[in-house]
Amino acid sequence: MKRLLILGGTGDAVKLASLVILLQRGFANDLPGLVVITSLAGRTSAPKNLVGDVRIGGFGGEAGLVRYLQTEQIDLLIDATHPFAAQISQNAASAATHVGMPRLMLIRPEWRRSPEDNWIEVESIEEAVQAIPASAERIFVTIGRQQLAPFASLTAKWCLMRSIDPPDLGIPLPPGKLLLDRGPFNLEGERELLREYQIQAIVSKNSGGDATYAKIIAARELGLPVVMIQRPIVPDGEIVTDVAGAIEWLIDRLE
Repeated sequence: MKRLLILGGTGDAVKLASLVILLQRGFANDLPGLVVITSLAGRTSAPKNLVGDVRIGGFGGEAGLVRYLQTEQIDLLIDATHPFAAQISQNAASAATHVGMPRLMLIRPEWRRSPEDNWIEVESIEEAVQAIPASAERIFVTIGRQQLAPFASLTAKWCLMRSIDPPDLGIPLPPGKLLLDRGPFNLEGERELLREYQIQAIVSKNSGGDATYAKIIAARELGLPVVMIQRPIVPDGEIVTDVAGAIEWLIDRLE
């Protein structure tokens, strides 16, 4: 029995684990003898639609991940973490190299700027805070809950902050409103949200995928600037951009 560890945190990770198990139960049985373990960092209090074996919590850095791979006798590693989870991706690359294990990165394509988009592209959260147009007084901040503290300096602006879970107690926040919600979001709802709160600019990470792209389309339609935080550099290694590609990679490794 081969053992696969999926480093999760995205909808693609959930789809991958579900499809592997579905293929194992089907007539073709393309992935026989494969145990699937999905690991989550535990940053979302109620992760949805998980299948197979699941572990929640950090590994304790690169050394902790190496110990886990060895102790649990993991044979294959797929990194399907969020595109902005740079540290765990780097740890996964180093740990897989250390133990001599095949590793794949499942990374959804980033959003591409269209001629109608008004993007202000930046490299970090701190740059995003500084790049918000001075004329924009009401800001929609959609970067999750963990990096809101730098926006607390925006005392002269009003921020609508959306995340799945509330930020930790004691985290400084800017003036505004915290909206707890989970995607996917549709265009009609995002358009209405921007109008209801009279949003004048958006701050977003270039996460890619369909679940939260509607806000970008709505901003385009309304002519709003989007401060777009670019992705960190990924480690070297094999990359696929969809679940189908990850399945093909697994089948190749199991033949």
